[in-house]
This record gives sequence, C-alpha cells and structure tokens, in this order.
Amino acid sequence: MTITTLSSREFYQDTSGAKKAARNGPVFITYRGQPAHVLLTIEEYRKISCGTASIIDMLAMPGIENIEFESARAGNLFRPTDLS
Repeated sequence: MTITTLSSREFYQDTSGAKKAARNGPVFITYRGQPAHVLLTIEEYRKISCGTASIIDMLAMPGIENIEFESARAGNLFRPTDLS
C-alpha cells in the first residue's frame, strides 16, 4: 500500500491519476499545504467504516509509524482499599 499526497490543484488537473493512485493506497489531498481530504477506493472505505478491519490491520498500515500519538495519563488506576 502506497500513500500519495497531492495538492488540490494537482488533484483537479489529474483526477483520473488520483483515482488510479487510490488503487494502491490512500491519496491525501492538501489545501494550502495542509491535509484536507482523503481519496480511497470503495473497498478500503468499507473496510475501515464497517468495522471489518481489526486493530492489527490498522496498526499494520504503512506510514503509521509517522503518526505522533501522545495519550493523556489515565490518572491513579489503583486506589488503596479501605478495610475499616
């Protein structure tokens, strides 16, 4: 699976090329340098929207290692037991 990035201008100039690229993976369409849209094949869309993809499939996606993730601390998960 290949991730393709196109500016909105490139997308409008070569829509058929973007559709062909979507067969190999998601196509990110940027607006003023920022990601604005994603073009997927209907099969990929159904896979991620219908819940048929497992967490393992999602974590195995190419490019996932480039996503920054910082979770909030869950706080104190263990509370002392009050035995009085």
